[in-house]
Amino acid sequence: MAAEEYASVWTRPKRKRREQPALSQKQIVAEAIKLLDAEGLEALSMRKLGAALGAVATAVYWHVANKEELIELVVDQIYGEIEVPEVTSPDEWRAAAEACAESFRGVILQHPWMGSTLAEVGLTYLGPNMMRVSDRMLALYEGGGFSLLEANQAATTVAAYVLGVASTEAATLTKLARSGLTADDWMTKVWPAAEQAAQDYPRMKELYAAHRGHDIVGGSEDDFKYGLARILDGLEPRRER
Repeated sequence: MAAEEYASVWTRPKRKRREQPALSQKQIVAEAIKLLDAEGLEALSMRKLGAALGAVATAVYWHVANKEELIELVVDQIYGEIEVPEVTSPDEWRAAAEACAESFRGVILQHPWMGSTLAEVGLTYLGPNMMRVSDRMLALYEGGGFSLLEANQAATTVAAYVLGVASTEAATLTKLARSGLTADDWMTKVWPAAEQAAQDYPRMKELYAAHRGHDIVGGSEDDFKYGLARILDGLEPRRER
């Protein structure tokens, strides 16, 4: 029995039609991203997308068979925003890896729904941007002195760290946006309750006291850089010299 073909918008044969469809795939993807950025993944539906485009949902279905295929398209579009520096010397790999990780984080923070979506699928999408960016990430680590197989392991490790941390940051920023509070307002409202809850736990009490008035946005940046630096420190001895 032949193996069942992997179901994906990238593997499904393109539909043929004599007349030009009313909507282009580019229009559909752009509008879907606008909806996702504004309202999140849960709010996206083919009907709502069709309404936003001024078309019936069937016009959208000409390009995508279902919502899953639509998500594949928008994820690939956003993944293409990640910048991966070229490494021309092994000494450049760390700075390039840091820049790539920062770019990946920035993309997730700009599109908060992206983190949870990538975490769910495990980076298994097959789109051209996903392939191109992944190939360039491998080249970055190969250029730093890693073998191809270990370049993949190193890139995957860093990407998993970025995805985990940035997804949490994105969730916090989304919650803030929906509350209508600024970060300072939220800290003023929540921090006293957090300090009160920590009264019986000396280390947590001291930690909360040390962070009173702390910039949670700037603090997240510092925490991200700290974790990334420690991962790259661990990868450094693995390079083939």
